[in-house]
Amino acid sequence: MPAARAPRAETVGSLILSSARRLERAGVTFGHGTSNPIDEAAWLVRHALALPVAPPRDDTTRRVSADGVQAARALIAERIQSRKPAAYLLSEAWLGPYRFHVDERVIVPRSFIAELLLSDALAPWVANPASVRSALDLCTGSGCLAILLAKVFPLAAVDGSDISPDALAVARKNVSAYRLGKRVRPVESDLLAALQGRTYDLIVSNPPYVTAASMRRLPPEYRAEPGLALASGPDGLEHTRTILREARRHLNPGGILVVEIGHNRRALERAFPSLPFAWPALSSGEDAVFVLERDALPR
Repeated sequence: MPAARAPRAETVGSLILSSARRLERAGVTFGHGTSNPIDEAAWLVRHALALPVAPPRDDTTRRVSADGVQAARALIAERIQSRKPAAYLLSEAWLGPYRFHVDERVIVPRSFIAELLLSDALAPWVANPASVRSALDLCTGSGCLAILLAKVFPLAAVDGSDISPDALAVARKNVSAYRLGKRVRPVESDLLAALQGRTYDLIVSNPPYVTAASMRRLPPEYRAEPGLALASGPDGLEHTRTILREARRHLNPGGILVVEIGHNRRALERAFPSLPFAWPALSSGEDAVFVLERDALPR
């Protein structure tokens, strides 16, 4: 009788591929740090195996122990069964090379403003990073953009404001982790209401912008996030309207406003036909983030 064939040894690469197939078959929704099953599986598998998210060299042929395979498969199963974003399961999210603690008190960081900050420090609107001495991250959530502002503009004092005390607790944890407590100040504020008298060279905001109709159709992964950080009225522009109405008095001469609005460009331009919005080219297209100079904002 021929000897039984030994089971095929799993490698990091084969485990990622089989995990991606499981995620795809289960119909999970992506969009919280990854956009496809391969990237999601790689993130989860590598975390379960205590491997770096971005390894210095290709390690996909590395053999995985039986315990490692079991741990990875259990984490994939939890992702499928819970329908929670991977960021919540792992208590981490990434913007470029920067890691942030996240939990269900905050929205999972995924801002296109980070793309602008990390690629060219908001050029051409900011000609010299040293010229930004004060900045505000409005609706800061986990504090991720406030921290990136401090990293990209090394001379800036940064406020990170949010209406949620729970979110600000997470932001403080991230600010502390990056040792930026002397430069980044979390502030509880309903948009700009608690910031009267404060002005900035730069205001960035990734406010709520999901329409009421879209909120009703959100898949479980998005419903796991705080609704307060997502919903913005019937057309998704409720918060943006307030920001546009009030931002000018909080910007220094020459200051700029940068706001993310999802893909609501057409609705915004219909609502404010006289404003000269600039739409930076991003990986998602030219409809997600607008830039306005102070002098173009309503008085």
